[in-house]
Amino acid sequence: MKILFLVFHGFSEHSGISKKIHYQIKGLEENGHEVHVCTYSLDERGHRIRYIDNQILEDFGNGKFASLKKRICYQSIVQYAITEHIDFVYTRSFHNANPFTIRLFKSLKKAGIKSAIEIPTYPYDQEYVGFSKKERLELKIDQLFRCQLAKQTDKIVTFTEDPIIFGQKTICISNGVDFDSIPLKQPSNNSSKELHLIGVAEVHYWHGFDRLIHGMGEYYSHPHETEVYFHIIGGIGPSEMYNSHHAPGFHESIEKYHLEPYVLFHGQQFGEELDKYFNQCDFAIGSLARHRSGITTIKTLKNREYAARGIPFIFSENDEDFNNKSYIIKAVANETPINIQEIIDFQKNMNILPIDIRSSIQNLSWKEQMRKVIKEIYH
Repeated sequence: MKILFLVFHGFSEHSGISKKIHYQIKGLEENGHEVHVCTYSLDERGHRIRYIDNQILEDFGNGKFASLKKRICYQSIVQYAITEHIDFVYTRSFHNANPFTIRLFKSLKKAGIKSAIEIPTYPYDQEYVGFSKKERLELKIDQLFRCQLAKQTDKIVTFTEDPIIFGQKTICISNGVDFDSIPLKQPSNNSSKELHLIGVAEVHYWHGFDRLIHGMGEYYSHPHETEVYFHIIGGIGPSEMYNSHHAPGFHESIEKYHLEPYVLFHGQQFGEELDKYFNQCDFAIGSLARHRSGITTIKTLKNREYAARGIPFIFSENDEDFNNKSYIIKAVANETPINIQEIIDFQKNMNILPIDIRSSIQNLSWKEQMRKVIKEIYH
């Protein structure tokens, strides 16, 4: 089968989203399909360009008119799909439902080309709290037209358990894992007097790391036997450090509880450097505040990456792939501080090996998840 994987942005080398899309494409190819990729980005001249497999499909030029054209001109995608006999178009939602994207999918349907739109996070309206006026206006436009857009596609792909989204039937899958790209954690911290925690994210308020820091503050306010360190890997915006709308900023809590030696910011790390931090740490921190963005059920990529590395972890959302695993702690989805002593005791009593954690999610490969999409589209 010939598949067009459509995204409304470009790729960057270290972006988690970019890596995920590449793994999804690989999963489709491992199922025997021929996959072509449509992206959009700026070239070195500042021209706005839509590409197919890194070859120019349409050059919109530069300036304001070019910026408008890339938002409303999609006929080149339809023409390519028809000319190249594309059977199926898989699209990653960019929250950009409007009359022009509706016309795109309506044209695909008229040509007999099946399609599905993946909504990476649902619901997503609450994520726009605190965003710019321009971004909130774009969300309003999306809200006006997303049900009409959904009608023009065959299915909505979701990582939730919702059977219907925007009036369209869904295909419920899990975020997958590319096992080839994720090394197994190697144990290195043999001290029973230390516990090293790791949280890897481009940090937003829904990650709830402030709950963990608050919990560390309470832990260190009393006599204790174990030194606990929290290693944060990834970018952190000023709002989370100093001026969060949802909780005290990290800096405020760290100063209040004198946690400067224990909460360590390492910035973005990749490859062997990231592996080094995982090997140093004992326990990982997933999302602890998805409830802040109105989400109760989600199958996050981060949980799966932690399990693939073989490290136990904590999270607060509903994730049916992990809710009952012996190597996770399920935090309450509220604003209470995380109980650090509970993590210490859990870690001391846990006797499952990293390889066993990894083996427990073999069914979550991207090959299996994308096979499910194709099967349900052509059922």
